[in-house]
Amino acid sequence: MKIKYSTFEKIIERMESIISRPTLLLDVLKCKKNIAIMFEKAKRNKVRFRPHFKTHQSHEIGRWFRDLGIDAITVSSLSMAEYFANDDWNDITVAFPVNILEMETINRLAERIKLNLLVESDDVVNLLDKGLQHHVNAFIKIDIGNQRTGIRYNDFTHINTTLEAINTAYHITFKGFLSHAGHSYDSKSLIETGIIHYESIARLKKLKEIHFRQFPDLVLSTGDTPTCSLMEDFSAVDEIRPGNFVFFDLMQMRIGSCSVEQIAVAMACPIVAIHKERNEMIIYGGAVHFSKEHIEDPAMGILYGAVVEDQGEGWGDIIEGMYLKKISQEHGIVHVPGHLIDHYHVGDIIKIIPVHSCLTSHLMRTYLTTKNEVISRF
Repeated sequence: MKIKYSTFEKIIERMESIISRPTLLLDVLKCKKNIAIMFEKAKRNKVRFRPHFKTHQSHEIGRWFRDLGIDAITVSSLSMAEYFANDDWNDITVAFPVNILEMETINRLAERIKLNLLVESDDVVNLLDKGLQHHVNAFIKIDIGNQRTGIRYNDFTHINTTLEAINTAYHITFKGFLSHAGHSYDSKSLIETGIIHYESIARLKKLKEIHFRQFPDLVLSTGDTPTCSLMEDFSAVDEIRPGNFVFFDLMQMRIGSCSVEQIAVAMACPIVAIHKERNEMIIYGGAVHFSKEHIEDPAMGILYGAVVEDQGEGWGDIIEGMYLKKISQEHGIVHVPGHLIDHYHVGDIIKIIPVHSCLTSHLMRTYLTTKNEVISRF
């Protein structure tokens, strides 16, 4: 039997000219709209908007924030701070406990920008001050319920000893109290998110009441995408630092932080095999592309992503019952409803909303916009 070579050539040409391997797609209009919505919310509340750039990690996307007048940002590492300092961001908070082994980088940054670091003990403050050659600001990281890092919000003795160490340090100025309500990611309802939000704000506000007389300029800084997206009142704090909202993802949609129409990224993956007998397709797209972040659905089990309608340049609604059910390093197994499996063929590209866009974008390194433009990142 002779192969119709012209047909084969067309498939190969289509795959190579558009997408031939796992690719992270970015809808620029959705992304810019997400930024504008959060910017307006901060403005209504008269709080500083210091967005977290760890999600996009891109000079170009960062400039979309700057176009709105934003001049202060948050990052999650000193190397990321250097990356954005090289694009003229001059007020940067590193929202991760300071690593004193990176003192050379800290001094290099502190010499050129306003650098805000996180501390959570007097020992760290003293070690930091000994190694500093230039001035930095320090936030005391407060654990408001997430139980990841920070001093427990009601451990006033520990907070006071840390504050005293900052106050006597030569190179360090106390900036304020910083928190992250990461436990909001476990919320199952708007009411639950609201409880976390107002409880977290009240705990920070109490600290400000205690220390305001001595430090009238202290800043209360908070930020997580669920509360910043769903709540409206931030008047009791001074700045918000959400990050994931720039793209959103399947996890945020499940929490209720966004609609599927607001999700600004999707993975495009080639179909490499189809197993009709078990209603599954194999895609080129695994843990090294999506990460192993997952959510559990009572009906479908574990999901690593949700397949969406392909609308040419972009994507549409989630296809009911079609999801990324299992991944290994490069492989992804997609469950397909029986009545849809004949619609797909080897060589087709399917689009999948990732569970956690921060991790997926970190793994993918570049974005392909829906207008076929490449955007690089850190």
